[in-house]
Amino acid sequence: MPSRTSARATARRIRAPEATRDKLLAAAFAEIHRKGYQAASLDSILASAGVTKGALYHHFADKAELGQAVVAEIIVGLTLKRWTAPLEHHPGDPIEAIQSVIRNVSAEFSLPELADLVSLGCPLNNITQEMSPLDERFREQIAGAFALWTGAFAAAIERGRATHVVRADVDSKAVATFVVASIEGSFGLSKATKSAKLMHANMELLCQYLDGLRASPPRSAPPRGSASSRRAATKRSPAKARSSAAKQHPKRRTT
Repeated sequence: MPSRTSARATARRIRAPEATRDKLLAAAFAEIHRKGYQAASLDSILASAGVTKGALYHHFADKAELGQAVVAEIIVGLTLKRWTAPLEHHPGDPIEAIQSVIRNVSAEFSLPELADLVSLGCPLNNITQEMSPLDERFREQIAGAFALWTGAFAAAIERGRATHVVRADVDSKAVATFVVASIEGSFGLSKATKSAKLMHANMELLCQYLDGLRASPPRSAPPRGSASSRRAATKRSPAKARSSAAKQHPKRRTT
């Protein structure tokens, strides 16, 4: 019967390949985010991960396969965690839920200690601009990520239509696509200008746009005797007004 010590050693050996792969993915993501996929150096990735080239090729056939794994497992994961997962835990007003997500990300990128993130840009946006025109496999992965993101926003807006929070004439899919495009455009402008303030201002305008999607609440009639009711009464025709006044104040008989 094997001892507990040998069992633990076996478990560590089983986990070691997974740990090596995770290190490679993390190092590759950091290198690609900072330099872009094409300029990313395998030697720098290996040095950062602390693994050998043999270990790299044990897990990935080439740089392209490593890059695609970074997109599928890290960039898509970060995108969903940041932009769509919070919607699942916000069962109330869907417009408020999307606004909350937008404002939380804006606040995160406005922190002084994260200023570097603004100049590096959105990882998904970066890889979209660089690799979509060059590699169909990358483009398909990226398109899938955007489909998940816009789909989550569209589903939230559609819930709002179903509960009459959002106007019935709103096209949920079109609005979701516009919102995601606006977010990514703001990241691109902020990266070019190195301005978190610009991104914050754009995000606030986007939240105002979302408020405009709300269904107008039904207007109830003002209570009788209120100021609004009296103002409405003055808009009646003079004849009706005189008739009403006569009924309320009949003439006294004279002798």
